[in-house]
Amino acid sequence: MQIVETTNEGLKRAYTITIKASLIADRVEGEVAKIAPQVRMPGFRPGKVPANLVKKMHGAALHSDALQAAIREAMDKLVADKALRPAMQPAVALGEGYEEGKDAELTVSLEVLPVIAAPSVDGLKLDKLTVPVTDEQVDEQLQRIAAGAKNFTEAKKGHKAATGDQLIIDFAGKLDGELFDGGSAEDAALEIGSGRFIPGFEEQLVGVKAGDETTITVTFPADYPAANLAGKDATFDIKVKEVKVAGETKIDEDFAKNLGLESLEQLKGLLRGQLEQETAGLTRTQMKRQLLDILAAGHDFDVPPSMVEAEFEQIWAQLTQEAQREENPEEALAEIEAEKGDYRKIAERRVRLGLLLSEIGQANGVEVSQQEMSMLLSQAAQQYRPEDRQRFIEYVRSEPLAAAQLRAPLYEDKVVDFLFDKAEVSEREVTRDELQAAIEAEEGAVAAPAEKKKAPAKKATKAAAEAPAEAPAADAAEKPAKKAPAKKAKAEEAAAEGAEEAAPKKKAPAKKKTEA
Repeated sequence: MQIVETTNEGLKRAYTITIKASLIADRVEGEVAKIAPQVRMPGFRPGKVPANLVKKMHGAALHSDALQAAIREAMDKLVADKALRPAMQPAVALGEGYEEGKDAELTVSLEVLPVIAAPSVDGLKLDKLTVPVTDEQVDEQLQRIAAGAKNFTEAKKGHKAATGDQLIIDFAGKLDGELFDGGSAEDAALEIGSGRFIPGFEEQLVGVKAGDETTITVTFPADYPAANLAGKDATFDIKVKEVKVAGETKIDEDFAKNLGLESLEQLKGLLRGQLEQETAGLTRTQMKRQLLDILAAGHDFDVPPSMVEAEFEQIWAQLTQEAQREENPEEALAEIEAEKGDYRKIAERRVRLGLLLSEIGQANGVEVSQQEMSMLLSQAAQQYRPEDRQRFIEYVRSEPLAAAQLRAPLYEDKVVDFLFDKAEVSEREVTRDELQAAIEAEEGAVAAPAEKKKAPAKKATKAAAEAPAEAPAADAAEKPAKKAPAKKAKAEEAAAEGAEEAAPKKKAPAKKKTEA
């Protein structure tokens, strides 16, 4: 086997590898000898089929397997002999015109990871902004739960429905006077003002009484999932069967017990714990962004273009999907297209930080244990259908790059925790709004290019980030669930938080569609 280097420029490498025909032939002969005892052929006793006939029957397949095995061995030798650290899966091509009996000529091109001097982790200084959870916040959460557990009772005769009341209705939707599939329901419960039904539906029922029959006209949203309804005007014939009013939900011991808890105090404790966990997560985000900003400011080195491109494609795919869900997809797509260069810089920053964190982790003995890796693998496998899970597990165990990609987020968190422990931390209490403002300010700093040009305006506000998901549609009259618009700040957040372990990336096997 002969290896010749043809390119050595920056992080790019290229080689030609010659695999002797005799080596491949020896592998074929070895496989023939191995399978011959199991081959059956008319006229021969089991295990007595001549080798030349076995080769004639299975030669093409055996040669293909032998060639692939030889190529894998050649690649292992190349990486070992040249002490390479591939950034991504190397591109390997078999020379044109290759045929059995000839030497195999391979061309190999790849990018390698940069050599990074282990950075010093001494002298780090971080601000830790904490938010104390108050009794008032716990009470607010209690009120929200109570509001979601409304107890409706039948209204007095003649009561006109108002916002907050519940209607029990039958309805039948029509397009151009004809009933359409999924547009009718009986005994449907509708709370006026809940936003559960398509725009204009609920508002037109304010003032109706039990026993009323009416017809309303609504326009389906332009982005409605059912193409035959999107943007169309429809009428709904409605029969009001009942009007109900919400009774007061008393927050007491019985309220807590109805939720399956022992006492109101236990409920408050659970809510306080949830709030503390939530604010602790925001505090960690703020500290992590500080840390990554410090690391990014202090280190500048070349990064493999293929890794940057892979990271950029991941960011871009997410952005385009989100833009297509906006009310005006064309405008949203044009907006992100105009800022494409900034997103590419974000991708480069993520890759550089990933390599840096990996170097820090390796230099300081940070590891993901086998037990932790097994848990990650088990959790990831749950995304697949039961019959595909074992195949996914075997794939990850056999592919070091796939395993590294799965391990990367946990590894990053462990390195960040290590750096938190090493840093000098100054703690300061702030309000939740102040903490959120600090995080958003850091988002803008992340997006700003090195030459300090003005960062693109962020469009994800606190309100958008915290907006609850709308109720899923039960039928054509109801509004489909839709995520709050995800704007540029999401990508900026990814830039600060998404630095991954400096392991080459390779896509896992395509996930099969889950059954409906």
